[in-house]
Formats: sequence, C-alpha cells, structure tokens
Amino acid sequence: MKALLSLGLFLLSVTVQAKVYERCEFARTLKSHGMDGYLGISLANWVCLAQHESNFNTRATNYNPGGQSTDYGIFQINSRYWCNDGKTPRAVNACGISCSALLQDDITQAIQCAKRVVRDPQGIKAWVAWRSHCQNRDLTQYIRNCGV
Repeated sequence: MKALLSLGLFLLSVTVQAKVYERCEFARTLKSHGMDGYLGISLANWVCLAQHESNFNTRATNYNPGGQSTDYGIFQINSRYWCNDGKTPRAVNACGISCSALLQDDITQAIQCAKRVVRDPQGIKAWVAWRSHCQNRDLTQYIRNCGV
C-alpha cells in the first residue's frame, strides 16, 4: 500500500511539472518553427514577449480580474478570444483549440496559435507584456549568444 501511495504521488508530481525553457533553447525552438521574421516580427521580439509573459514556462496560467478569462501557456494566450477552456463566457476560440493544448511541453500548438494572434489587426500589440517591456526597445540581449 505504501508503495502504491508513493507511486501515485510520483505520478502526480510528474503530471504537474512544466517545461521551463532556457532563453536560447526557446529562441532555437521558435526559429525552427519559422517564427523569426514571421509577419515581420523578429525572433528577439518573440523571446522578449515570452520571457515577460510566462518566464518561458509552458504551464503558466493567469486568471484575469473578474474571472472573465484566463491566459494560458508560454505565450499567455487568452481564453476569451483564442482558445476554449470550457469556462470563459462568450469565448471566440479563434485558434480552434482547447486551452489545455497551450500548456503542453511541446509548444507547437502554442506557436501556431501565437501566429494566428499576430495575423489579427492588433498584431503583436495584443500582448500587454510586449507593449510594456519590448516595444521600441533594443532587444538584442534576448537572442545574444544563442547562435540564431
């Protein structure tokens, strides 16, 4: 019985752990998915955005004031407009995915949804953290020494 309890606790801890990317690992992953220059957005902008939104944490979630929506994953994509979490009123789900897909260690779906977000008229300005921390700034530090 004690062994089963230990196994259960181990499995629980494995399922809730997130992948937290290192800065350069994240930059290389984005580059391999065609994000460098996507719609004119530099790789440094994407890395800056993710650092300030989630600190490169794939399982990051942020419940917005009033409980009207939640931001999910490494890009903190909002449930009101972009994904379906089954609890956000009047959700649009423009990416056509479950919000839980944005919390996976494999960030392929999160990248595809982020690409969809920036195709919207607001573009990368949809992210408050990008406007606050990245816009009109020298972002070379975000990809420095990454070989990208």
